[in-house]
Parts: sequence; structure tokens; C-alpha cells
Amino acid sequence: MKKLLSLILCACLLLTACASGANEPVSGDHESHKVGEYTLSSGDGEQAPPETSAETEATTESTTEPTTESTTESTTEPAAEPATEPTTEPATEATTESTTAATTTEATTTPVPETEPEETEQVADDIEIPEGSSAVYMTTDISPEGLMKVYEALGVELSGDNIAVKLSTGEPPASNYLDPDLIRDLVELVDGTIVECNTAYGGSRSETAMHYQVAEDHGFTTLGKGFVIMDEDGSMILPVEGGNQLKENYVGAHFGDFDGFLVLSHFKGHMIAGFGGAIKNISIGIGSQEGKNLIHTAGRSHTSWFGGEQDAFLESMADAGKSVVDALDGNILFINVMNRLSIDCDCNGNPAEPDIHDIGILASTDPVALDQACVDLIYEAEGNESFVRRMEGQHAVHVLEADEEIGLGNRDYVIINVD
Repeated sequence: MKKLLSLILCACLLLTACASGANEPVSGDHESHKVGEYTLSSGDGEQAPPETSAETEATTESTTEPTTESTTESTTEPAAEPATEPTTEPATEATTESTTAATTTEATTTPVPETEPEETEQVADDIEIPEGSSAVYMTTDISPEGLMKVYEALGVELSGDNIAVKLSTGEPPASNYLDPDLIRDLVELVDGTIVECNTAYGGSRSETAMHYQVAEDHGFTTLGKGFVIMDEDGSMILPVEGGNQLKENYVGAHFGDFDGFLVLSHFKGHMIAGFGGAIKNISIGIGSQEGKNLIHTAGRSHTSWFGGEQDAFLESMADAGKSVVDALDGNILFINVMNRLSIDCDCNGNPAEPDIHDIGILASTDPVALDQACVDLIYEAEGNESFVRRMEGQHAVHVLEADEEIGLGNRDYVIINVD
């Protein structure tokens, strides 16, 4: 009986500690890396006037006409008498001219308040991205049309006949993988092949035959040119230039079959990485099973993913991602979908329900800027406590720090709203 009471007491203390930890405030020292925000103008591409110009125009119109008319009228009437007839017309013209000139000067010199970058509407070609920053395009329209809109805003086409579309097929039974109907039009546009690699942790996608079945069940085998598991025939090795942890990166053997990659990532939390976005999708996601083990253990184990040190793991993800971009010579584009924002990865078949509302779709040629923008949006979102705690608990930001350090991309970015 005493043992039973002791066990109950321990359980209560454990639950109390867990609840206390769950209610700890999140860090308030996060610094956003957004350096500007623009909205693309619609229509024929002409730059939209500042918001205050309509007000100025109205002021000019209302001031000029009545003032001129009134002055002309008051000057002309006395001059109509015979004694002043010879001087009437010149006086009227002079007065009218001087009054109009004064009015015009006053209207054109009305000060227009400066417009901050966050409120500026411009065409894409007019937007200047500061040196050391990257453009990130965004829409709040999470639909096939919204996805096409951010892709087209990139203004870059992938070259080559064989384009891979990298995504996560999602662990059964209820993970938050991307909806095939959301991405279908874009996959067809690039004539892409959906690609994935087998998992290293077990589950329904750790063996090729089962993984093909999951991909079919989740609706990915009928998109574009079909579906390929890149490491079904083993690995190929990519060199890592300037990495912190890895000298080489093991990716799926069929990686080399493709000319370019469109990386479609569902942005979400992750129990080990803290968050999963573009960088995780091109590192762990493109790694073969052997490559995944090496990334998790910072190059120490080819056969197990257990036992790696956290920052070394994050730096290895950065190294692996850079090797992929280098191998493709930049023929790669990135899109993050910020919906179903669970703290759990799509490798979790029963993820936690999101506390944050859907945010939008973001795209960039720079995976570091893209993931940084998503992280900043999480910090700005209502109900972000559990997600922020998940990221900060895993020191997730370090993958962005490491990638910027080795030259994969910029953490500073400019948001360009395409809505």
C-alpha cells in the first residue's frame, strides 16, 4: 500500500512539473531579420502613386479653381465702368495669372509624408533588395492559385527536362503532409516528378515497398510524371565545401537523374530540429537512409541516427543543404506552406493540433531567408507559445546561423506581398 501511495505521489509531482514547464514564458529576445516589406502592384505594372497623392490632388483641385474664379470675378466687376475700361482686361489677366500661379505653387509644395518600405506598393522590377538580403515572396491565399502566384513572382524558371519536386509524403495515419490538390497545378506546370527518400527512424516509410504504398495512399503517385524514391537503389555522394561538420553528404542515388529541384515544404515544428522547412527538406529530406544517419551524428555513424550532439546535428543539416544547392548549381527553388502549424513534424503520424492559425505561402531562391521569414512569422503569431518553446528548446535558429556562416544564404530578407 505504501509503495502504491509513493508511486501516486511521484506521478502527481511529475505531472505538476510538466504543467509548470509547459507554462514557462517563451523567450522575448528574438530579433526579426525582416529589413523591409513591399506589396506588388497589380494591373499593367505601373508604379502605384503614394497613398497621400490623392489627397494632394483633391486639395489642388479644390484650391485652384474657386480661388482663381473668385479673384477674377472681384477684379472684373469694378473694371467694367467706362472710366477704367482701358485697364480692365490687363488687370484681370494679371490678377488671374498671379492668383493661379500662387495657388499652383501652394498645391505642389504641399508636403507629402514619407512612406515607409512596409507600406510601399511597387512593381517587382522596381524593388531594390539591400545587399546581404534576399527577397521572400508571400501570399496569405493558401490555394492552388496562391501557390502559383508566389511561384510566378519568383521570376525564375527551372532549367532542364527532368525536374524533381521534393516534399514529404507524410507518416500515416494522420500527419499534416501537403494536400495533393493544393500542389497539383504547380507540379503539372513544371512537369515534375515527386521525389522522396526512405526514413531512418522506422515507421511506414522506412522500406521502399511500403513507402511507395504510402505515397499512393496519400495521392502523390498520380501527380506530374509520377513518384520516385531516390534512395531505393542506395546512395550517391556529394562533396561538402566549407562545411562545419561534414566533408561529404550521402543523398539518394537517383538524385543525379534530375536537372533541377522545386522544393515544396510544409513548415511545421520538429521534435529534434525544432522546426522543419526548406533547409530540413533538402538535407535530411534528400539524404539517403545512410545520409540521414550521418547528418544526425555529424558524420560519426553510417548505421544509426542516435547519439548526436544537437548543435553539431544542426550544423550538419546546414552542410548537407549547401552541398545539394552547390551540386545543382543553383537550379533549385523553394516554397514553404505555412498551414496546419503543428509543433510536430509530418514524420509524426499523430501530430499535436496547431495552436496557430494558418499564415500563408512563402517562396524564395534563398532557403535561409525563406526559413528565417517563417520563423519570424511564428514569433509574431497569436498562440505561438508551444511552437516557440519547441524551437527554442532545440536551439533551432542555429541551423540558420550555420547556413549563413557557410554561405548558403542570408538571414536578412525583404518580404514582397503578392496579394
